[in-house]
Amino acid sequence: MADEAELDRALEAAHLPALIAAMVHMTGDAGWLRPEWTPVYSPFSPPGDIGLSQEVQADIRVHAKAAIEGYAASGSPKMPGPDTATLRRMMDFVGGAPIPETYADFLIDELAISGKSSKDPQFEQPQLKEAARRLKVLVIGAGMSGLLAGIRLTDAGVPFEIVESNPDVGGTWLVNTYPGCRVDNSNHMYSYSFEPNHAWPQHFSPQPELLKYFRGVADKYHLKDHIRFETKVESLVWDEINSVWRVELRNKDGRVETVEANAVITAVGQLNKPRIPQIEGVGTFEGPAFHSAEWRHDVELAGKRVAVIGTGASAYQFVPEIAPQVASLKVFQRTPPWGLPAPNYHDDVPEGMKWLLEHIAYYDKWYRFWLFWRTTEGFLPMVKADEGWNGPSTAVGAANLMLREMAAEALAAQVADRPDLLANVVPTYPLGGKRAVLDNGVWLAALKRPNVELIAQSITKITPKGVLTADGVEHEVDVIIYGTGFTASKFLSGLKVTGREGRDLHQSWAGDARAYLGMTTPGFPNFFMIYGPNTNIVVNGSIIFFSECSVRYIVGAVRLLAETGAKAIEVKRKVHDDFNVGVDEANKGWAWGSEGVSSWYKNEFGRVSQNWPFELIDYWRATLAPNPEDFVLIKQPEPVA
Repeated sequence: MADEAELDRALEAAHLPALIAAMVHMTGDAGWLRPEWTPVYSPFSPPGDIGLSQEVQADIRVHAKAAIEGYAASGSPKMPGPDTATLRRMMDFVGGAPIPETYADFLIDELAISGKSSKDPQFEQPQLKEAARRLKVLVIGAGMSGLLAGIRLTDAGVPFEIVESNPDVGGTWLVNTYPGCRVDNSNHMYSYSFEPNHAWPQHFSPQPELLKYFRGVADKYHLKDHIRFETKVESLVWDEINSVWRVELRNKDGRVETVEANAVITAVGQLNKPRIPQIEGVGTFEGPAFHSAEWRHDVELAGKRVAVIGTGASAYQFVPEIAPQVASLKVFQRTPPWGLPAPNYHDDVPEGMKWLLEHIAYYDKWYRFWLFWRTTEGFLPMVKADEGWNGPSTAVGAANLMLREMAAEALAAQVADRPDLLANVVPTYPLGGKRAVLDNGVWLAALKRPNVELIAQSITKITPKGVLTADGVEHEVDVIIYGTGFTASKFLSGLKVTGREGRDLHQSWAGDARAYLGMTTPGFPNFFMIYGPNTNIVVNGSIIFFSECSVRYIVGAVRLLAETGAKAIEVKRKVHDDFNVGVDEANKGWAWGSEGVSSWYKNEFGRVSQNWPFELIDYWRATLAPNPEDFVLIKQPEPVA
C-alpha cells in the first residue's frame, strides 16, 4: 500500500470517472455512481477535463482516499462483482451519457471484467484439440498482428510458424525509426486488450517504447521459437490435390526452401511499402535523399539545408524534431493536414497514474474503457455525411461543419502572430476526408521558426541541386526527405499468391483489392489477411481492436476445419460480392468517401479500398465467429503420397 503522500499524488493524477468505477468494485457499493459526480465531456477536451468543478473533484478524491485506506486496513477482501445491471450503469457513468443498449454486450466483452472475452480461443474439447494439433498454420509477418496471431494459435493448440523478413519482431515499430516517431492512439488502448502495460512512459509513447512492448510480448509467449527471421516469402501456391499451401521461402543467404501449411495468414499491414512520388527527376538529386520510413541515421542534418516533401502524419512528427538542428528547412506541402487538439500528445504519464493502473483493481480496465468509448463514438458521427447536404463544400454535414470550425479555430489561434501562414495551415477539405493528425502545437511552432519555410507551390521537378517549383524557383538544398506515405492500396504487393485453378491473386484484384470482412477472398481457400482491404479506421478506435477481432475470426475458421474434418474453407462468391457492394455504398456516406477529396484511403480507381465504413460494433459482431453458411467447406480424401 502507498504511503499517504504517494496516494495523494496518485489521486491527483486519476481519471476520476474510471476511479469511481473502480471504487464500485472495491467497495461493492453502487452508491459511488452519484448523479452529481457524472462527468461531462466535450470534443477535444484533455483527459483531466471532466466538466466538474474543482470542489467536486476534491470531494471525490477525499471519498476515494478513505475507501482505499479502509479497504487496505480490512485486509483487501474480495468483493462480489457488479451484476449486469450495475455494469450498465457504470458504463453510462464513465461514458458521461447513456450508452445505447445495442452496445452493452459488446462493451462488457471489451471490459473483460472476468478476465476472459470472446476473443479467447475456445478449443477445450479433447477431439477438437486433437484435430487442431494435426494442422499447421503459416503466418507472414511478426509485427503487431502476426504476434497476436501466434499468441492465439498457441492458446488454441494449433501448430504454427511465423516468417519475418526483418531480423526482429515489431513490424512498423522496428523499421520506422525517424525522429519523433510515436503512436497516435493512446497507448493504454494501443496495446493488446489481454496484455496491458501499466508502465507506458507517455500517453502517446515513442517508437522505442512500442518496440520494447512488442519484444516483451514475443518473449513472454515464447514466440521467437516459432519465427524464421530474415526470411522472405517468395510465393504461395495452393495444392488442390492435397489441400495445402506450398510456400517458397528464401533466407538471408539466398537458400530457397518450400514448406507446406494447411492455412496461411498474412500479417504484413497496409503501410509497409514507402511511396516515392512520381515527380520528374527523382533519383537525380546529388545529395542524400531518403523516405522517412527508411531514415538515414548516417546522414548528419545539423547545419544542413533540408527539404521535406509532404506534410502527412510522419512529417508532422519529424519536422518539429529536426527543425531546431538544421540551417534551413523548406517544407513542401500539397495539402495541409487537419490537426486535432491533443494537449497531452508529448506528456509523460504521471507516476501517480501508473501507480493507480498497477495497484487499484479494475482502474486500468475502466480507464481503457473510457478511452475506447470516447474514440468509438466520440468523433465518428462528426465525420458522417448528411444526406442532401447543401452547406459549404468544406464540410459534409452540420456536425462535420461544427467539428471543422472548432479545429480550424484551434489552428488559427496558433498562427495569430503569423497571418501569412493561415491560408496554408487550415485545410479546405472536410475534416475526416484525409487522415487527421494529433496536434499539441509543435507542428505550427516549427513552421513559425525563422529557419523554416512552408512552400505551398506544386513541385515540377527534382533537380541535381534541389527542388524546382511551379513558380520557376529552384530551391537548392543539401538533403531531401520524402514524407510521402505508403502504397497503401497495393495490398500484398511483392507477394505472389496462386490460388485454386491457378488463379493469381493480384490479377484477380486487378489493382482493386477486395475481401470478405477484409480477410478472405473467393478462389483462395484457407488464405486469410489481417488488416486487409477495408479494415482501416479513421477516427474511431485502435487498429489493435480490429486485429484482435480479425484473429478471433480466423482462429474460428481454423476451428471449423478441425471440427468438420474439412480440408479447405473458401468464402462463397456471392457472400463476398454482396459484402463489398455494401461496403462501397456505405463508404460514400463519410467524409473520406466524399467526391473531390483524394487521399491514400482511395485506390487508383477512386474507390475507398482502405476504410471500414460502419461502426466498431458491426465489425465486432461480424467477426464473433465465421458463419459456416458463408463458406464452401471442402472435404477431401487423405493426401496422396
